[in-house]
Amino acid sequence: MNRYEKEEISMLPAKYRPLGAWSYFGYSILFSIPIVAIIFSFIDSNINRRSFARSYVCAWIIAIVIVGITLAIVIGTVGLDALMNSMQPQ
Repeated sequence: MNRYEKEEISMLPAKYRPLGAWSYFGYSILFSIPIVAIIFSFIDSNINRRSFARSYVCAWIIAIVIVGITLAIVIGTVGLDALMNSMQPQ
């Protein structure tokens, strides 16, 4: 990044400043806790961070829906009794 770009970024309000690569890495680890991602998705102190948190919330919702559909298919085809019996030690 050259001097001109640094000056431009420093003149931006904090709400619009971009996040660095290490920030994205750290927030990825932090947002692995769903409640933290939900909280950050409503805080508007930095729009880039809020959008990143919202993308994690959407990913969590998609994952929950896929797991739910998969469980429904497995339970519907195998049956709940057969599934429980296969999980018990013999």
